Amino acid sequence: MKSIRIGTRNSALALWQAREVARHLQNLNYLTEIIPIVSSGDKNLNQPLYSLGITGIFTRDLDTALLNDEIDIAVHSLKDVPTKLPENIELIAYLERDYPQDVLIRRKSAENKDFHELKLATSSLRRRAFWLKHYPDAEFSDIRGNIQTRLQKLEEQDFDATLLSLAGIKRMNMDIDYEMLPLMIPAPSQGVIAVAGHSDKQEINDILKQISHKETQICVEIERNFLSTLEGGCTAPIGAFAEIIEDQIRFKAALCSLDGKNYIATDESFEYNEEENFGEKFANIVLENGGKELMAEIKNQI
Repeated sequence: MKSIRIGTRNSALALWQAREVARHLQNLNYLTEIIPIVSSGDKNLNQPLYSLGITGIFTRDLDTALLNDEIDIAVHSLKDVPTKLPENIELIAYLERDYPQDVLIRRKSAENKDFHELKLATSSLRRRAFWLKHYPDAEFSDIRGNIQTRLQKLEEQDFDATLLSLAGIKRMNMDIDYEMLPLMIPAPSQGVIAVAGHSDKQEINDILKQISHKETQICVEIERNFLSTLEGGCTAPIGAFAEIIEDQIRFKAALCSLDGKNYIATDESFEYNEEENFGEKFANIVLENGGKELMAEIKNQI
């Protein structure tokens, strides 16, 4: 086989993730080539983009490259991948999850402020809503960009702290102070690198399955099924985290109103079996306990 062409976004973090996948494949003696895909308008597809259901803002260019045979596989932060994938694209491999948590990073001038006093910068609906549940008077600023850009804005602009994924900080080997936040439930599949492939490339997909971490796959599929059942195509403040503890899975999840006042949570421990769709099961419990009305309310507000 020729070298496996690994598609990735062009950011420093995305390239790190692609190199991590390459390392796993090279350990199995496969040649690899990393191909950064720079986002650029519409690409020439044999089929219209919309008919394929390509929706993910962070994934659509890589989806297009996969369908156009410009790359063999695409590496993603799994939390960026929509639960509904385009036709002929599937998630094949999941690297072992490392750091699922959200953390708080302060600017120096705010190091002595209590949590309820902090003016936070985040564009994440989930992080805002979960924070407001505990600190209803909190003020927020929007912040976008990669980790380095956000940290630079933290020093330059008028807010006290920001919320980031611990995985990005660790992967970039950044020497910065952060605080753990037990009050936050992570985004579904946060801290997981996933590899997508083309359904027709069976040989490459069989290779990818060799680098997949089964326990991580079990957990994130529960989280993504929970998200998919609740979501119905709407972005909402949803947290979900499954972990295997001895012979049980513990699953914590919540749906929160945008203002943090309405919070429907579930915390379950159970024995896993492949036949049961646990994510869907627990999402339906949330929907039956007021989640359906809350999702409708959120859809009207966004």
